[in-house]
Amino acid sequence: MKQKLYAIVDLETTGGRAARDKIIEIAIVLHDGAQIVDTYSSLINPECYVPYGITQLTGITQDMVQDAPRFYEVARKVVEMTEDAIFVAHNVRFDYSFLREEFGRLGFTYSRKNLCTVRLSRKAFPGLPSYSLGNLIRSLGIEVDNRHRALDDALATAEILRRILNGEDNEQCVKEMVNLGIKEALLPKNLTVEGIHALPEECGVYYFHNQKGDVVYVGKSINIKKRVAEHFANKSEKGSKLQQHVHDISFELTGSELVALLLESHEIKRLSPPINRAQRVRRFPYIIHTHEDEAGYLCFDVAQVNAKNRKKYHIISEYPKLSHAKNHLGRVLEQYELCSRLCGLHPGKGACFHYHIKQCHGACIGMEPADSYNERARAAGEQLSTIFDKDFFILDQGRTPEEMAVVLVEEGSYRGFGFVEREEMNGQPGYLKNAVKPFPGNPETTRIIQRYLSKQNGVKVVPLTGSAL
Repeated sequence: MKQKLYAIVDLETTGGRAARDKIIEIAIVLHDGAQIVDTYSSLINPECYVPYGITQLTGITQDMVQDAPRFYEVARKVVEMTEDAIFVAHNVRFDYSFLREEFGRLGFTYSRKNLCTVRLSRKAFPGLPSYSLGNLIRSLGIEVDNRHRALDDALATAEILRRILNGEDNEQCVKEMVNLGIKEALLPKNLTVEGIHALPEECGVYYFHNQKGDVVYVGKSINIKKRVAEHFANKSEKGSKLQQHVHDISFELTGSELVALLLESHEIKRLSPPINRAQRVRRFPYIIHTHEDEAGYLCFDVAQVNAKNRKKYHIISEYPKLSHAKNHLGRVLEQYELCSRLCGLHPGKGACFHYHIKQCHGACIGMEPADSYNERARAAGEQLSTIFDKDFFILDQGRTPEEMAVVLVEEGSYRGFGFVEREEMNGQPGYLKNAVKPFPGNPETTRIIQRYLSKQNGVKVVPLTGSAL
C-alpha cells in the first residue's frame, strides 16, 4: 500500500486577495505522518511592489525578492512536491487559492486534495481561545525561530499536524476532511470518493445521471467538486434520492457564475429532472401592471393574463403564482411607503390601513400630491420590473484567463450567452453579438441578472450600441 504523504504549504504574499495579490515566499514541507521527508523554500519575485506593512510583518524587503525566481520558474518544483500528496495549510483556503491563481495565470489548473489545520485543531485541541497559528505555537509549546517566514511557519504547521495525527480518534476526522466531508456510506454505488475528487474546482453546471443516462438532477456551483461532495456529506431527503438514482456525473464549465445561474435555470426547464422542483416553472400567468388613475396617481395592481388579454395591460413583472405577485408587491409597497389602496391590495374607499399605521403618506385621501407619490412609485416600479428598458452586454470572467463570458440583454429580455477570446475582442458590438448562443428569456432569467448585477462589482456592462470596449 502506498504511503500517505502530506505537503504542508505556507506562503507569504503581498496581501490577502489571491486575484489581486502575489506570492513573495513559498515553503513546502513533505511529511509522511510520522516525520519530515523533504523540505523546499524559496523567495519569489512577485513582479510588483512589496507593501511596507508586509515588510514590517515578514521582514521580506523589495531588495530581497528583486533577484528571486519568478513563480513560473518554481512552478514545476511545486507540482512535483505536492503531486500525490494531501495539500495541508493553516487556513488552507488562503494558501490553496493563491497557488491555484498563480497556476491559472500560467494557463494550468492546479488541483489537490486538501486539509486545513485550523479546522483540525478545533477538533483536536478544544477550548483554546484562538486557533491562529501564533496562538497554537504558544499553546502547544512549539519552537519557531522566524514567525511569518514561510519555512518556519510550514515547519510549525507540520508539527501541529503530527500531533493531531498521533492523537486518539483523529484518523477518521482527517479522512472525512480530506474527502470533503463525504460519508462513503451515503455515496451511490457507482460513484467513488476518488471520482468526486477528480471533478473540477471551478464554476459551472453539473448533471447527475441515472443508469439509463437520463438527467435526474441539475445544479450549479462556483466550485463543482465541493458542491457535489456536499450532496453526500449528510443524510437528507434529497441525498437519499440521489443515492438511489445517481449513476454518473457530467458537467459544463462556465467561468462566470452568472452564466452558470442562467444555464442551470434553462437546463432545469428543458430537462425537467425529477429531483429538481423549485425551478421547473415554465408559465408566469400572474402579473403586476401599472396605470394612472383619474387623480394622476401611478397605481399598481395584480392580474391573471393569457395570450388574448395580456396586450391590454402595461406589464412590469410576471409570476408563476398569485401569492408570489402579491407578496412581492407588498414588500416593495412597505419599502417605498406606498398606498395599499393604490397598489390594489386593499380595495375600498377612504384611508388605507397603512395610512393609519403611518406607512402611507395619505395619497388614498388626497393628502399627498400625486407628483410626490409618483416619484416613489416610479422607483418602486423599477425595482419590481422584470423587463429591461435598455439593451446591453454583460462581460464577465470566462472559463480561462484568456476568455470572457458575454451575456446579451436586448428588447427588454435576456437573449443568450457566449464566450470570446480577450485578444480578439475588437470593440464592436456586432462581434460580441455573433458570439452569443441564443437562449430563451423569462421573468426568472431577468431576476437572476438583476440580482447578479446588484451584487457583483467585477462585471462590465456595455451598451449594445456604440463602441463596446
